[in-house]
Amino acid sequence: MAQLSVAEELARFGPRAPGTRPPTRAEAVAYCRRLARSHYENFTVASWLLPRRLRPHFYAVYAYCRWADDLADETAGADESLALLDWWQQQLERCYAGQAEHPVFVALTATIREFSIPKEPFARLLAAFRQDQRVARYATPEAVLSYCQNSANPVGHLVLYLGRCHDEHRSKLSDDVCTGLQLINFCQDVARDWDKGRVYLPQSTLARAGYTEAMFERRVCNEPFRRAMREEVDRAEKYLRAGQRLTEQVPQALKLDVGLFVAGGLAVVRAIRDRDYDVWHARPTVSKPRQLRLLAGCWWRSVRITGRETG
Repeated sequence: MAQLSVAEELARFGPRAPGTRPPTRAEAVAYCRRLARSHYENFTVASWLLPRRLRPHFYAVYAYCRWADDLADETAGADESLALLDWWQQQLERCYAGQAEHPVFVALTATIREFSIPKEPFARLLAAFRQDQRVARYATPEAVLSYCQNSANPVGHLVLYLGRCHDEHRSKLSDDVCTGLQLINFCQDVARDWDKGRVYLPQSTLARAGYTEAMFERRVCNEPFRRAMREEVDRAEKYLRAGQRLTEQVPQALKLDVGLFVAGGLAVVRAIRDRDYDVWHARPTVSKPRQLRLLAGCWWRSVRITGRETG
């Protein structure tokens, strides 16, 4: 199905859209499913690998995140994005008050009730998207990690709620995985983020390596850039490996997807290193054959884990 532009979606369902009756739950679920399937990502949270009973709920969560991300990054500028994010926050509040109207929130209402999901992780994501409109540079690795607490980690918490396995221990492991994924994405997307006026590589790392803003402007891949990237890629890998045990500690329904998240992140780590850290001239990606090998490996590991648990 063709993917609609953000402007087209806003014309249909945005704050200035013509008033219509709220969709039925079936219509809302179908909308979220179409939205998820029309966006390509390496390992979408709405994976077809999930049990059928869980897919509508993952589609609803995905649709929430997709809309928020698009409102933050695919509009006319920071002022419009902030206004639209405020509107999305209002829709979230109405959802929790039992007054959902937007198709995403109509679908999400049933998910929130069935899995007892609190408002906090949804709201924290919006805090990160608002921060993107106001902050374009991060002084230290600690500042980037603080951003990840809202930009990435709530997604992992939502997945744990959908697996009915959210607790303090698993949340810590999930935070490690999600932070690692966010950090490696920052390394992977240096050029894309620069085009948006943002630099997520810590300024202290860049300064220590000797990489300047002028070099950013010329998109120079030199030894200072490689030193800075090496440090940040290593940091991302550390977090991914710290959270890797989460795969063994979630229900069977989530094992394969969680395993793929981790394996996919580690595959991007390898892809960046294989390019000798040159992310300026081509974005490192995981090839289709490599994705299939990752899938096979994760499937086999999930079978072995299940065998140990039931043996």
